[in-house]
Amino acid sequence: MRINYFYQLIASHLSILLIALLILSILFVRYVEDFAYEEKARELESYGQQILRELESPRPGSDLQTYVSLLQAQRINFIVFDQQSRVLYPFTGAFPPVELTPQEWNVIEQGQTLVVNRDVERFENTVTFVALPYVDGEQLVGGVLLASPISGTREMISELNKTLVTTILIAFAVALLLSLLLSKLHVSRIQRMQKATSMITDGHYEVDLPESNFDEIGDLAKDFNKMANKLQQSNEEIEQLENRRRQFMADVSHEMRTPLTTIAGVIEGLRTDMIEEDQREKGIRLVSDETKRLIRLVNENLDYEKIRSNQVTLTKEEIESEELLEIIQEHLQLQAAEKGNQIKIEPERDTVIYGDMDRLIQILTNIVKNSIQFTENGQIFLRAYKEPEQMIIEVEDTGAGIDVAEIDMIWRRFYKSDWSRGSGQFGLGLSIVKKLVDLHEGTIQVESEKGQGTKFTIRLPHKRDLDKV
Repeated sequence: MRINYFYQLIASHLSILLIALLILSILFVRYVEDFAYEEKARELESYGQQILRELESPRPGSDLQTYVSLLQAQRINFIVFDQQSRVLYPFTGAFPPVELTPQEWNVIEQGQTLVVNRDVERFENTVTFVALPYVDGEQLVGGVLLASPISGTREMISELNKTLVTTILIAFAVALLLSLLLSKLHVSRIQRMQKATSMITDGHYEVDLPESNFDEIGDLAKDFNKMANKLQQSNEEIEQLENRRRQFMADVSHEMRTPLTTIAGVIEGLRTDMIEEDQREKGIRLVSDETKRLIRLVNENLDYEKIRSNQVTLTKEEIESEELLEIIQEHLQLQAAEKGNQIKIEPERDTVIYGDMDRLIQILTNIVKNSIQFTENGQIFLRAYKEPEQMIIEVEDTGAGIDVAEIDMIWRRFYKSDWSRGSGQFGLGLSIVKKLVDLHEGTIQVESEKGQGTKFTIRLPHKRDLDKV
C-alpha cells in the first residue's frame, strides 16, 4: 500500500503528540488525585490530633460536641471507639460500626495513624478516613476515626479532566496546523529534489537546488548540485571524447587509406612490371616508409592502451642526464635537419635521472618530434639540471607555439593542436607522454605563446625521495 510521505509526516507528528499528551495527562491527573487525597487525609489527621488533645482534658465532653457541629459542617464525621470497636462518642448517630481489619488494628496498636484514601465497602459512600490511636497513660484505649466523603475531590478531578480534554483538543488542532505547514515544507523540498532527479534522468543536468546548512536535506541538496555538475562535466567530456573519437577514426581512416593505396599501387605496379627497373628501388623504399608509418600508428594505439590499463612495468635505474640527451639528439638530428632545425643539449654536469631508460627516451622523443613538427629553421634545446627535491628536464623550441586556450587540451587522447599541419601525428604522442610521466611519479608542464615557441618542463623525484615513500 502506497502512502504519501506528506501524510506519513502528519501521522507521525500527531501520533507522537497524542501519545505524549496522553501520558502527561494520565500522570498529571494521577499526581493531582493522589495529592488531593493526601491533603484530605492530612486535614483529617489534623482534626484527629485536636480531638485527642480534647479527650485528654479534664472535661472533654462539653468541647467534643463543638467539634461534632464544626466537622459536620465540613461533611466530616468522627467517632471515638474502644478496642472492642464499640463507639464511645458520640452516643447517638448514624455512623456505622467500626470494622477494621487485623492489619489495620495492628497499625493502631503500634501507635501509628491509619490512613485509607479511598474506601468503598465499609461506608455508604466512598470516603477517605483516618484512625488515630487513643492512649490513656500508656495503655491503648481505642482510637479516633474521622471520615469524609470524596465526592468533592472527585468533582475537582472531574473538572480537571474536562480542562485537560479541552487543552488536548486545542493542542491537537494547533499541532495539526503546524504539522500541515511543516510537512508541506519538507515534502516540497523533497519534491524539488525528485523533479531535479527526473531532469537528470532525462539528460538535463542544469539543476540548481536551494542549498543550506540548516539540516541534512540542505546538505543533500548541496551534494546533489555537486553531483549534477560532475555529471554535466562528465557528459560534456564524453561528448568531446566521442567527437574526438569520430574525428580520430575519420583521420585514421584517411591516413591509412593513403599509405595502403600507395602500397597497393606500388605492389600492383611491381607485379605487372608497370614500374620501370630504375624506379623499382624507389617504389620499394616508398612501400617500406608507408608500412613503417602504419606500424607506428598501430603501436601508438597499443602503447597508449597498455599504459592506460596499467599493464606497463617500469624498470628504474640511475641514468646520466648527458647520456640520455645525447641519445635523443643522435636519433632525431637528421629529422630536425630536414626542416632546418638544430637540436642543442645543455645537461648539467654529473646529474643523474632516476627512471626507466626506454620510457624516458620515449617521452623525450615524442616531445622533441612535436617540437620538430611545429618548428622551421629554428632551434630545439634539451636541458637537464638538478634541484634539491627533484630533477628537471626541459625541452624548449623556437617554433610556432600553442594557443593558450589549447594548452590544457594537448594531453587529451586524439587531440592534435593543428590538424591542418598534421603529418601523421594522431594526438596520441602527448597523451602517452603524460601517462608515462605520471607512472614515474613526476609532473609535466607546458609554457607557450603563439608564435614565440613552447617549453615542456618535466619534474622527476630523486631516488632517495622515492625510497622514503
